[in-house]
Amino acid sequence: MRDVNLSVTKEHVVWLDVVRFVAMFTVVCCHSADPFNFYPGEPPANIEEIKFWGAAWGSFLRPCVPLFVMITGALLLPVKGDTSMFYKKRISRVLWPFLIWSVIYNLFPWVTGLLGLSPDVILDFFPYAGEEVTRQSLSVSLGYIAQIPFNFSLLDVHMWYIYLLIGLYLYMPIFSAWVEKASEKAKLWFLVAWGVTTLLPYYYQYVNPYIWGGCSWNSFNMLYMFAGFNGYLLLGHYLRNHDWPLSRILMFGIPMFLVGYAVTFFGFRHITSLPEYSDEMLELFFTYCSLNVVMMTIPCFLLAKKVKVRSDVVKRALANLTLCGFGVYMIHYFFTGPSVVLMRTIGIPMGLQIPAAAVVAFGVSWLIVSSIYKWMGKKAKYLVG
Repeated sequence: MRDVNLSVTKEHVVWLDVVRFVAMFTVVCCHSADPFNFYPGEPPANIEEIKFWGAAWGSFLRPCVPLFVMITGALLLPVKGDTSMFYKKRISRVLWPFLIWSVIYNLFPWVTGLLGLSPDVILDFFPYAGEEVTRQSLSVSLGYIAQIPFNFSLLDVHMWYIYLLIGLYLYMPIFSAWVEKASEKAKLWFLVAWGVTTLLPYYYQYVNPYIWGGCSWNSFNMLYMFAGFNGYLLLGHYLRNHDWPLSRILMFGIPMFLVGYAVTFFGFRHITSLPEYSDEMLELFFTYCSLNVVMMTIPCFLLAKKVKVRSDVVKRALANLTLCGFGVYMIHYFFTGPSVVLMRTIGIPMGLQIPAAAVVAFGVSWLIVSSIYKWMGKKAKYLVG
């Protein structure tokens, strides 16, 4: 994706292109794990092995979305220029592709019916989709499309991030006014308060649904304003402007990542071993704004910052991914499920199927978006950002 992901800046920073590549590939890889963690249809004999690798890779890949948000903070904080121009440039650039592709995803089941394809093929593409879409009904698709102003559907689950991104864009000029004037110490204290909030998902689940003034008539507790993805925005801004030797990053970062990964993996495996669990419990240890995921994300960002790219060919490829990244995010979900089916068909070892499928889905998506830019020129922004 651009800025995070989503836009080319005048000040080109190669190491942020590296972070973007890591984030982009890991998010495709993360979605390639969906058919493992949410297996549609009759479970096969090796379902336990499938679930193990889904948990192993799914846990490893949790930094994907936080890295995107950190890139946004690193590139755009503090916001420069007029607020209205910032909104016009950022939001309009993502809004049209988001609307177009949301409609396309939601029409997909109906189109498969027109083509005479089996309803089961829909679940190969979208393992979350459920039984309703197997009706291949236009009325079902139109119902999902009507909900786009309010939320994503089970056919385009990855679009949840675009709602978040637009919200971050709306908030950034307001947050930026403080970031621009705040001391480094003040920023650290904000990050400390945010760090405390990353423990709250577990408090809510295992201790009490309410804390610090939260109650049945108040969802906004004492640290509510410090919680959420705005912490990753500030963290990206902060870490861009601070550097540490590679030896220190390795000394502290690797243990930090491993601890975060262990909590994520074993927590997720514990939840899935329970006889019954809610959707919220299933996502508990995968929650992006949780301390274990923060512990995995920081070393990834800092290590990517240390990568030195000397090859002009690689630099051009990374710059092209910056241009194509949002489009890749828009379309890749069409290819992750079929790529997993391909890996299973050709007999790729189970433990390698998820990254192998991600390579295929990522490569195909990048090629298509790059071709769209070549064919459509500047008009491509309305389709792929």
